[in-house]
Formats: sequence, C-alpha cells, structure tokens
Amino acid sequence: MAYQLTHVEGTTALNMKGISEPPAASSLPGAPKVRSRPSPAEHVSTARTVLFVPGNRRDRFQRALTAGADLVVVDLEDAVPPQDKDAARRAGEVLVRNGTPVAFRINDPTTPRGLGDITALARASGGRPVTLMVPKAENPHLLQAVHDDLPAGSALIALIESAVGVLDVRSLASVPGVARLAFGHLDLSAQLGVDPDEETVLASARFAVLTASVAAGIATPIDGVCVAVRDREKILSDTRRSLRAGFTAKLCIHPDQIEPVHAALAPGPDELEWARRVVDTMSEHDVGVVAGRMVDRPVYLQARAIVARASRADHEHRDALRDDEERN
Repeated sequence: MAYQLTHVEGTTALNMKGISEPPAASSLPGAPKVRSRPSPAEHVSTARTVLFVPGNRRDRFQRALTAGADLVVVDLEDAVPPQDKDAARRAGEVLVRNGTPVAFRINDPTTPRGLGDITALARASGGRPVTLMVPKAENPHLLQAVHDDLPAGSALIALIESAVGVLDVRSLASVPGVARLAFGHLDLSAQLGVDPDEETVLASARFAVLTASVAAGIATPIDGVCVAVRDREKILSDTRRSLRAGFTAKLCIHPDQIEPVHAALAPGPDELEWARRVVDTMSEHDVGVVAGRMVDRPVYLQARAIVARASRADHEHRDALRDDEERN
C-alpha cells in the first residue's frame, strides 16, 4: 500500500509573533567558526553523539549547539508537552531558516501534528535539505512518503523502538533517504515488559538493527540513551556495551554525557597500535599474520574502522585547539 502525506489545513502557517530569531550556530558565543559543512546524510552517518534538546526550551539551544555533540536533535515529540508543541515547531522553523545544522525529531507522521511538522520544516527550509528523526518507524512506505515530502538531499534517521519496527527493520533500513537507524531501547523494553538494563534480553533486537544497517549499506546504528546523566563510569560502561554490539554512536540527553561517550568510542592504545600495523602492512585482499593474529579481509576492514575512529577523535581534538586559538 502506497502512502501519500496529506497536509492538514492551517498547520503550516508561520506565526513568529513574540519569538525572536535565534542566532545561527556559528554566531553563538563560544561556537567554532563554520568550516565546510557536510551533507545531511554525511552529518548523520559520521555522528558519534546525538544530543536531544527540547524544542520548547529555546534557552537550552545555545548550550546544546556548543556542547561538542556531533549532531543536535531538536525534539518536537516526547520532550515537549502538548501545550508547547506549536511554540516548539515555530522555534524549529526559525532554526531551519537560519541554516542551523540540527536535526528534528518530529511527531508521529501518521497524525496531523506530525504532518504539520514535516510541512512546516520543509517550507521553512526554502528548498535546502533538512534532517528528520522519525519516531516509532514501522512502515517503509510511510518513511518513503516522508522523505519524498522533503527537499532534495534531505536525510532521515529511523528510530526503531517497537516490536514491529524490529521485525521489519531490514525494509526500513533500505528506504532511500534513510541515512541511519537509531535504537530506542527504552520504549521497546516498555512495550515488551523487559528490563532495559539486561544486556542479553535486547541482544537479538540490537543484532537485527545492526545487520539491517550493514545489509542496506548505511552507517552502523545509533544506540539508545543512557539514563545516567552525570555518572561517568555508568556512561562509559553503557557506551562500551553499545560498541561491543556494533553500535558506533549514542543518543544523549544531557551535554555532560558527550565527553564520556566520545572517550568510550575511541580505541585504546593497544587496539589502535594493532590496527595501524594491519593497515600499514596489509591490504584488503591480503591474508597473513600481524602480531600473532590472522588477518584476512574482514579483519582488515575491522582494523581500518578502528583507525578511522581514532582519526575522528584526533581531528576533533585539533579542531578544538584551533577553535580555542581563534577565540583567544
């Protein structure tokens, strides 16, 4: 069954009365200067930290944008109470018009509220691509309809957080325009009636999300949030579990989670030394032994991914130092 999004009359009117224009990210105090900007799909695919900020809390936008997260998601859905959803959408429209490089978690696209989010953000973009996170993704035809309703070059993050979503995850990952999957383990656990902290319970669901991503040729998925906001050891442990399961990014709910997530995702010195030796001495088509370990194509690709993760961390460190010099 094909889906076509129907726009609800009156949901896209822009009423900015009483809402001042927030500055673009590059003009915020403390923000780094804007260099070359990746496409939405590239931005989503390379992010390690995906930080939510409530769309009705404009007072938190600046901190979110300058906290060091790879991608900021302005939440128009769960974090916003019903009476504030119109204001949150209007604030999102302003961010889009300013070209601020953020994503938006929209409301359920099968509802008038979700349809209004899509229409308003697409119209505010003036034809520039946007990035949307689609909650409770379950139907590939609906995902395709959402993407078709956006400007060319737009990207989707499909949030897998229901039993149906897990069972149909391969078809969801294969939708053109879906740049990455995210795993909403808390909502899924609530639906299934299981403990979200029990690693073995959700292992098969995580594996399904990972294999669907790899099969579709998109970036490895984003794992769900750690509910510990300032417990660094808990965040490190939770992120390392995500990495063991093949997830190379985390959803975050507080800026204090960003640094430990980045630290946990960075390879250790011994692991990095081995990976660099593999990459320096072998090719993708070789078979041999490096440091006592057999290396074939799958192992070589794993080593290359480890080196890429380290390069990302080194690049971020150099950028931070350069930004500090520019501010001083």
